[in-house]
Amino acid sequence: MKNLLPFLLLPLLSFGQIKGDGDAISAKQATALMANGFRITGNVKDIADGEVKITTTRGDKTIATGELKNGLFTINGSVPEPGLYWLTLGKEQARYLFLENADIKITGTKADIKNIKIEGSASQKDFTVFEQTFNPLFGNLNAIAAELNQAPEARKAGLMDQYTKAVAKLHSEVERFVTSRKSSYVSLFVISVTMQSNENIAEVEQRFNSLDEALKASQSGKEIASYISYAKVGAIGSNAIEFTQNDISDKPVSLSSFKGKYVLVDFWASWCKPCRMENPNVVKTFNKFKNKNFTVLGVSLDQQKEAWVKAIEKDKLAWTNVSDLQSWNNAVAQLYRVQSIPQNFLIDPNGKIVAKDLRGEDLEKKLCEYLGCSN
Repeated sequence: MKNLLPFLLLPLLSFGQIKGDGDAISAKQATALMANGFRITGNVKDIADGEVKITTTRGDKTIATGELKNGLFTINGSVPEPGLYWLTLGKEQARYLFLENADIKITGTKADIKNIKIEGSASQKDFTVFEQTFNPLFGNLNAIAAELNQAPEARKAGLMDQYTKAVAKLHSEVERFVTSRKSSYVSLFVISVTMQSNENIAEVEQRFNSLDEALKASQSGKEIASYISYAKVGAIGSNAIEFTQNDISDKPVSLSSFKGKYVLVDFWASWCKPCRMENPNVVKTFNKFKNKNFTVLGVSLDQQKEAWVKAIEKDKLAWTNVSDLQSWNNAVAQLYRVQSIPQNFLIDPNGKIVAKDLRGEDLEKKLCEYLGCSN
Protein backbone atom coordinates (compact mmCIF):
# COMPACT_ATOMS: atom_id res chain seq x y z
CA MET A 1 0.00 0.00 0.00
CA LYS A 2 2.87 2.36 0.68
CA ASN A 3 3.84 2.25 -2.97
CA LEU A 4 0.29 2.87 -4.08
CA LEU A 5 -1.18 5.50 -1.80
CA PRO A 6 0.96 8.41 -3.01
CA PHE A 7 -0.41 7.80 -6.51
CA LEU A 8 -3.95 7.44 -5.28
CA LEU A 9 -3.71 10.71 -3.40
CA LEU A 10 -2.99 12.71 -6.54
CA PRO A 11 -6.65 13.64 -7.12
CA LEU A 12 -6.83 15.28 -3.71
CA LEU A 13 -3.35 15.97 -2.39
CA SER A 14 -4.58 18.40 0.26
CA PHE A 15 -7.15 15.97 1.63
CA GLY A 16 -8.06 17.03 5.14
CA GLN A 17 -4.73 18.73 5.76
CA ILE A 18 -3.81 22.08 7.22
CA LYS A 19 -4.23 25.15 5.10
CA GLY A 20 -1.18 26.72 3.52
CA ASP A 21 -0.10 30.32 3.92
CA GLY A 22 -2.42 31.38 1.13
CA ASP A 23 -5.49 30.01 2.97
CA ALA A 24 -5.06 31.57 6.39
CA ILE A 25 -7.33 30.44 9.21
CA SER A 26 -8.92 33.26 11.18
CA ALA A 27 -7.93 33.88 14.81
CA LYS A 28 -11.37 32.77 15.93
CA GLN A 29 -11.07 29.56 13.94
CA ALA A 30 -7.56 28.93 15.24
CA THR A 31 -8.69 29.39 18.84
CA ALA A 32 -11.54 26.96 18.30
CA LEU A 33 -9.19 24.43 16.74
CA MET A 34 -6.68 24.66 19.57
CA ALA A 35 -9.44 24.30 22.14
CA ASN A 36 -10.49 21.07 20.46
CA GLY A 37 -7.14 19.86 19.22
CA PHE A 38 -5.52 16.46 19.34
CA ARG A 39 -3.36 15.02 22.09
CA ILE A 40 -1.34 11.94 21.24
CA THR A 41 0.38 9.96 23.98
CA GLY A 42 2.57 7.02 23.15
CA ASN A 43 4.46 4.14 24.67
CA VAL A 44 6.48 2.15 22.15
CA LYS A 45 8.93 -0.17 23.89
CA ASP A 46 12.58 -0.58 22.91
CA ILE A 47 12.51 2.25 20.37
CA ALA A 48 15.51 4.62 20.27
CA ASP A 49 15.19 8.13 21.66
CA GLY A 50 14.56 10.87 19.14
CA GLU A 51 11.88 13.10 17.69
CA VAL A 52 8.26 12.28 16.99
CA LYS A 53 6.65 14.31 14.22
CA ILE A 54 3.49 14.53 12.17
CA THR A 55 3.77 15.83 8.61
CA THR A 56 1.53 16.20 5.61
CA THR A 57 1.57 13.28 3.17
CA ARG A 58 3.39 15.52 0.71
CA GLY A 59 6.07 15.99 3.32
CA ASP A 60 6.03 19.76 2.80
CA LYS A 61 4.78 20.77 6.23
CA THR A 62 5.33 19.60 9.80
CA ILE A 63 2.27 20.20 11.94
CA ALA A 64 3.43 18.85 15.31
CA THR A 65 6.53 17.47 16.99
CA GLY A 66 7.38 15.88 20.29
CA GLU A 67 10.25 14.25 22.17
CA LEU A 68 10.57 10.47 22.18
CA LYS A 69 12.38 9.25 25.30
CA ASN A 70 12.44 5.77 26.79
CA GLY A 71 9.64 4.87 24.38
CA LEU A 72 7.33 7.56 25.73
CA PHE A 73 6.11 10.66 23.90
CA THR A 74 3.35 13.27 23.81
CA ILE A 75 2.30 15.42 20.85
CA ASN A 76 -0.26 18.23 20.91
CA GLY A 77 -1.73 20.13 18.00
CA SER A 78 -4.83 20.61 15.89
CA VAL A 79 -6.14 19.95 12.42
CA PRO A 80 -9.02 21.76 10.69
CA GLU A 81 -10.65 18.43 9.85
CA PRO A 82 -9.74 14.74 9.94
CA GLY A 83 -7.26 13.71 7.27
CA LEU A 84 -4.32 11.50 6.35
CA TYR A 85 -0.83 12.36 7.64
CA TRP A 86 2.58 10.80 8.15
CA LEU A 87 3.56 9.79 11.69
CA THR A 88 7.33 9.32 12.17
CA LEU A 89 8.75 7.83 15.36
CA GLY A 90 12.46 8.63 15.63
CA LYS A 91 14.34 6.99 12.78
CA GLU A 92 11.65 4.41 12.06
CA GLN A 93 9.86 4.37 8.73
CA ALA A 94 6.89 6.75 8.62
CA ARG A 95 3.41 5.29 8.73
CA TYR A 96 0.01 6.66 7.82
CA LEU A 97 -2.18 8.17 10.54
CA PHE A 98 -5.72 9.34 9.88
CA LEU A 99 -5.59 12.19 12.34
CA GLU A 100 -8.45 14.02 14.02
CA ASN A 101 -8.82 16.31 17.03
CA ALA A 102 -9.13 13.69 19.76
CA ASP A 103 -7.23 12.07 22.60
CA ILE A 104 -5.23 9.33 20.91
CA LYS A 105 -3.13 6.60 22.49
CA ILE A 106 -0.37 4.74 20.65
CA THR A 107 1.23 1.58 22.03
CA GLY A 108 3.47 -1.15 20.68
CA THR A 109 7.03 -2.39 20.36
CA LYS A 110 9.94 -1.69 18.04
CA ALA A 111 9.98 -5.39 17.10
CA ASP A 112 6.44 -5.07 15.71
CA ILE A 113 6.55 -1.41 14.69
CA LYS A 114 4.35 -1.98 11.63
CA ASN A 115 1.47 -3.06 13.88
CA ILE A 116 1.50 -0.42 16.59
CA LYS A 117 -1.91 0.04 18.18
CA ILE A 118 -3.76 3.34 17.78
CA GLU A 119 -6.79 3.95 20.01
CA GLY A 120 -9.16 6.83 20.62
CA SER A 121 -9.62 7.88 16.98
CA ALA A 122 -12.77 6.80 15.16
CA SER A 123 -11.24 8.01 11.89
CA GLN A 124 -8.12 5.86 12.34
CA LYS A 125 -10.33 2.88 13.12
CA ASP A 126 -12.19 3.39 9.84
CA PHE A 127 -8.89 3.89 8.02
CA THR A 128 -7.63 0.56 9.34
CA VAL A 129 -10.72 -1.09 7.84
CA PHE A 130 -9.96 0.74 4.59
CA GLU A 131 -6.42 -0.66 4.52
CA GLN A 132 -7.56 -4.19 5.32
CA THR A 133 -10.29 -4.07 2.67
CA PHE A 134 -8.61 -2.19 -0.16
CA ASN A 135 -4.92 -3.13 0.08
CA PRO A 136 -5.55 -6.56 -1.53
CA LEU A 137 -7.81 -5.02 -4.18
CA PHE A 138 -5.28 -2.36 -5.19
CA GLY A 139 -2.49 -4.95 -5.10
CA ASN A 140 -4.45 -7.19 -7.46
CA LEU A 141 -5.21 -4.31 -9.83
CA ASN A 142 -1.56 -3.29 -9.94
CA ALA A 143 -0.44 -6.85 -10.62
CA ILE A 144 -2.93 -7.29 -13.48
CA ALA A 145 -2.01 -3.89 -14.95
CA ALA A 146 1.71 -4.69 -14.82
CA GLU A 147 1.12 -8.04 -16.54
CA LEU A 148 -1.18 -6.43 -19.09
CA ASN A 149 1.47 -3.87 -20.06
CA GLN A 150 3.98 -6.64 -20.80
CA ALA A 151 1.65 -9.27 -22.25
CA PRO A 152 1.60 -10.32 -25.92
CA GLU A 153 -1.50 -9.42 -27.91
CA ALA A 154 -2.88 -12.95 -27.63
CA ARG A 155 -3.21 -12.62 -23.83
CA LYS A 156 -4.34 -9.00 -23.57
CA ALA A 157 -8.06 -9.65 -24.08
CA GLY A 158 -8.18 -12.15 -21.22
CA LEU A 159 -6.16 -9.91 -18.91
CA MET A 160 -8.32 -6.91 -19.78
CA ASP A 161 -11.37 -8.93 -18.76
CA GLN A 162 -9.68 -9.72 -15.43
CA TYR A 163 -8.84 -6.05 -14.96
CA THR A 164 -12.42 -4.95 -15.69
CA LYS A 165 -13.76 -7.43 -13.15
CA ALA A 166 -11.19 -6.29 -10.58
CA VAL A 167 -12.23 -2.64 -11.05
CA ALA A 168 -15.89 -3.65 -10.65
CA LYS A 169 -15.00 -5.45 -7.41
CA LEU A 170 -13.15 -2.36 -6.19
CA HIS A 171 -16.14 -0.09 -6.74
CA SER A 172 -18.48 -2.63 -5.17
CA GLU A 173 -16.37 -2.39 -2.01
CA VAL A 174 -16.35 1.41 -2.25
CA GLU A 175 -20.14 1.33 -2.28
CA ARG A 176 -20.22 -0.99 0.72
CA PHE A 177 -17.73 1.11 2.70
CA VAL A 178 -19.37 4.47 2.02
CA THR A 179 -22.90 3.20 2.62
CA SER A 180 -21.97 1.96 6.09
CA ARG A 181 -19.95 5.08 7.08
CA LYS A 182 -21.86 8.13 5.88
CA SER A 183 -20.51 10.42 8.59
CA SER A 184 -16.85 9.32 8.37
CA TYR A 185 -14.14 11.46 6.80
CA VAL A 186 -12.57 8.20 5.67
CA SER A 187 -15.56 7.73 3.35
CA LEU A 188 -14.63 11.06 1.75
CA PHE A 189 -11.08 9.77 1.46
CA VAL A 190 -12.21 6.49 -0.15
CA ILE A 191 -14.27 8.39 -2.73
CA SER A 192 -11.33 10.70 -3.39
CA VAL A 193 -8.73 8.01 -4.04
CA THR A 194 -10.97 5.85 -6.23
CA MET A 195 -13.02 8.35 -8.22
CA GLN A 196 -10.57 8.71 -11.10
CA SER A 197 -10.78 4.97 -11.78
CA ASN A 198 -14.57 5.18 -12.15
CA GLU A 199 -15.77 6.18 -15.62
CA ASN A 200 -19.31 6.55 -14.30
CA ILE A 201 -19.08 9.96 -12.64
CA ALA A 202 -22.82 9.84 -11.94
CA GLU A 203 -22.15 6.89 -9.63
CA VAL A 204 -19.39 8.84 -7.86
CA GLU A 205 -21.74 11.80 -7.42
CA GLN A 206 -24.49 9.56 -6.04
CA ARG A 207 -22.11 8.16 -3.41
CA PHE A 208 -20.88 11.62 -2.49
CA ASN A 209 -24.43 12.97 -2.18
CA SER A 210 -25.34 10.13 0.19
CA LEU A 211 -22.86 11.42 2.79
CA ASP A 212 -23.80 13.62 5.74
CA GLU A 213 -24.16 17.31 4.95
CA ALA A 214 -21.32 18.24 7.32
CA LEU A 215 -18.91 16.08 5.33
CA LYS A 216 -20.00 17.53 2.02
CA ALA A 217 -19.56 21.05 3.40
CA SER A 218 -16.00 20.35 4.63
CA GLN A 219 -12.91 21.50 2.75
CA SER A 220 -12.27 17.97 1.50
CA GLY A 221 -15.93 17.63 0.55
CA LYS A 222 -15.80 20.87 -1.46
CA GLU A 223 -12.73 19.64 -3.34
CA ILE A 224 -14.48 16.40 -4.26
CA ALA A 225 -17.60 18.31 -5.31
CA SER A 226 -15.43 20.53 -7.52
CA TYR A 227 -13.82 17.48 -9.15
CA ILE A 228 -17.22 15.90 -9.77
CA SER A 229 -18.50 19.10 -11.35
CA TYR A 230 -15.49 19.20 -13.66
CA ALA A 231 -15.55 15.49 -14.49
CA LYS A 232 -19.26 15.48 -15.35
CA VAL A 233 -18.58 17.42 -18.54
CA GLY A 234 -18.58 14.83 -21.32
CA ALA A 235 -18.73 11.94 -18.85
CA ILE A 236 -20.56 8.69 -19.53
CA GLY A 237 -23.95 8.89 -17.84
CA SER A 238 -24.14 12.69 -18.04
CA ASN A 239 -26.36 14.73 -20.33
CA ALA A 240 -24.70 15.92 -23.53
CA ILE A 241 -24.18 19.70 -23.61
CA GLU A 242 -26.20 21.50 -26.24
CA PHE A 243 -24.31 23.38 -28.97
CA THR A 244 -24.86 25.00 -32.34
CA GLN A 245 -22.28 25.42 -35.08
CA ASN A 246 -22.36 26.04 -38.83
CA ASP A 247 -22.12 23.28 -41.42
CA ILE A 248 -20.18 23.47 -44.70
CA SER A 249 -23.02 25.56 -46.20
CA ASP A 250 -22.80 28.01 -43.29
CA LYS A 251 -26.15 26.87 -41.92
CA PRO A 252 -26.41 26.52 -38.11
CA VAL A 253 -26.84 22.97 -36.84
CA SER A 254 -27.78 22.17 -33.24
CA LEU A 255 -27.06 18.94 -31.41
CA SER A 256 -30.64 18.92 -30.15
CA SER A 257 -31.89 18.61 -33.74
CA PHE A 258 -30.74 14.98 -33.60
CA LYS A 259 -32.67 14.15 -30.44
CA GLY A 260 -34.46 10.83 -30.78
CA LYS A 261 -31.48 9.22 -32.51
CA TYR A 262 -28.21 7.68 -31.45
CA VAL A 263 -25.63 10.22 -32.59
CA LEU A 264 -21.86 10.00 -32.57
CA VAL A 265 -20.35 13.44 -31.99
CA ASP A 266 -16.98 12.94 -33.68
CA PHE A 267 -14.13 15.45 -33.15
CA TRP A 268 -11.54 15.38 -35.94
CA ALA A 269 -9.61 17.56 -38.42
CA SER A 270 -8.32 17.28 -41.97
CA TRP A 271 -4.72 17.71 -40.74
CA CYS A 272 -5.05 14.97 -38.09
CA LYS A 273 -3.49 11.77 -39.49
CA PRO A 274 -4.96 9.44 -36.79
CA CYS A 275 -8.38 10.97 -37.48
CA ARG A 276 -8.08 10.33 -41.22
CA MET A 277 -6.97 6.75 -40.52
CA GLU A 278 -10.01 6.23 -38.28
CA ASN A 279 -12.50 7.76 -40.74
CA PRO A 280 -12.93 4.55 -42.83
CA ASN A 281 -14.03 2.71 -39.67
CA VAL A 282 -16.59 5.41 -38.89
CA VAL A 283 -17.82 5.39 -42.51
CA LYS A 284 -18.23 1.61 -42.43
CA THR A 285 -20.19 1.76 -39.18
CA PHE A 286 -22.30 4.70 -40.37
CA ASN A 287 -23.31 2.82 -43.50
CA LYS A 288 -24.24 -0.23 -41.44
CA PHE A 289 -26.43 1.61 -38.93
CA LYS A 290 -27.66 4.76 -40.73
CA ASN A 291 -31.07 3.14 -41.27
CA LYS A 292 -31.28 2.04 -37.64
CA ASN A 293 -31.80 5.40 -35.94
CA PHE A 294 -28.10 6.28 -35.94
CA THR A 295 -26.08 9.12 -37.41
CA VAL A 296 -22.78 10.97 -37.00
CA LEU A 297 -22.21 14.66 -36.33
CA GLY A 298 -18.64 15.60 -37.21
CA VAL A 299 -17.01 18.55 -35.43
CA SER A 300 -13.84 19.68 -37.17
CA LEU A 301 -10.90 21.49 -35.57
CA ASP A 302 -9.83 22.87 -38.94
CA GLN A 303 -8.87 26.46 -39.73
CA GLN A 304 -9.08 26.37 -43.52
CA LYS A 305 -12.51 25.68 -44.95
CA GLU A 306 -11.14 24.41 -48.24
CA ALA A 307 -9.00 21.74 -46.55
CA TRP A 308 -11.93 20.75 -44.34
CA VAL A 309 -14.37 20.35 -47.24
CA LYS A 310 -11.83 18.45 -49.37
CA ALA A 311 -11.21 15.98 -46.53
CA ILE A 312 -14.97 15.43 -46.14
CA GLU A 313 -15.28 14.67 -49.84
CA LYS A 314 -12.16 12.48 -50.05
CA ASP A 315 -13.05 10.41 -46.96
CA LYS A 316 -16.72 10.18 -48.01
CA LEU A 317 -18.08 11.53 -44.71
CA ALA A 318 -21.74 11.44 -45.73
CA TRP A 319 -23.10 12.93 -42.52
CA THR A 320 -23.51 16.42 -41.13
CA ASN A 321 -20.22 18.19 -40.47
CA VAL A 322 -19.79 21.45 -38.55
CA SER A 323 -16.94 23.74 -37.59
CA ASP A 324 -16.20 27.33 -36.57
CA LEU A 325 -12.75 27.03 -38.20
CA GLN A 326 -10.96 28.03 -34.99
CA SER A 327 -8.71 24.94 -34.73
CA TRP A 328 -8.10 24.02 -31.05
CA ASN A 329 -10.17 27.05 -30.03
CA ASN A 330 -13.25 25.44 -31.56
CA ALA A 331 -16.08 26.41 -29.20
CA VAL A 332 -17.60 22.91 -29.09
CA ALA A 333 -14.22 21.28 -28.45
CA GLN A 334 -13.65 23.66 -25.55
CA LEU A 335 -17.16 23.03 -24.26
CA TYR A 336 -16.47 19.28 -24.16
CA ARG A 337 -12.87 19.81 -22.96
CA VAL A 338 -11.39 17.99 -25.93
CA GLN A 339 -7.61 17.89 -25.59
CA SER A 340 -6.76 15.36 -28.27
CA ILE A 341 -8.29 14.02 -31.45
CA PRO A 342 -9.79 11.82 -32.69
CA GLN A 343 -12.29 11.82 -29.86
CA ASN A 344 -15.97 10.98 -29.88
CA PHE A 345 -19.07 10.76 -27.71
CA LEU A 346 -22.01 8.42 -28.35
CA ILE A 347 -25.28 10.04 -27.32
CA ASP A 348 -28.55 8.14 -26.91
CA PRO A 349 -32.00 9.29 -28.12
CA ASN A 350 -32.63 11.02 -24.79
CA GLY A 351 -29.48 13.12 -25.03
CA LYS A 352 -27.38 11.14 -22.55
CA ILE A 353 -23.75 10.18 -23.20
CA VAL A 354 -23.61 6.38 -23.14
CA ALA A 355 -20.06 5.79 -24.44
CA LYS A 356 -16.97 7.69 -25.55
CA ASP A 357 -13.65 7.26 -27.36
CA LEU A 358 -14.89 4.36 -29.47
CA ARG A 359 -12.31 3.22 -32.02
CA GLY A 360 -12.27 0.63 -34.77
CA GLU A 361 -14.57 -2.31 -34.06
CA ASP A 362 -15.51 -0.94 -30.63
CA LEU A 363 -17.93 1.55 -32.20
CA GLU A 364 -19.71 -1.18 -34.16
CA LYS A 365 -19.84 -3.48 -31.11
CA LYS A 366 -21.34 -0.75 -28.94
CA LEU A 367 -23.99 0.09 -31.53
CA CYS A 368 -24.81 -3.62 -31.84
CA GLU A 369 -25.60 -3.57 -28.13
CA TYR A 370 -28.12 -0.78 -28.57
CA LEU A 371 -29.44 -1.29 -32.08
CA GLY A 372 -28.87 -4.97 -32.74
CA CYS A 373 -26.77 -6.59 -35.45
CA SER A 374 -27.63 -8.95 -38.25
CA ASN A 375 -24.90 -10.77 -40.16
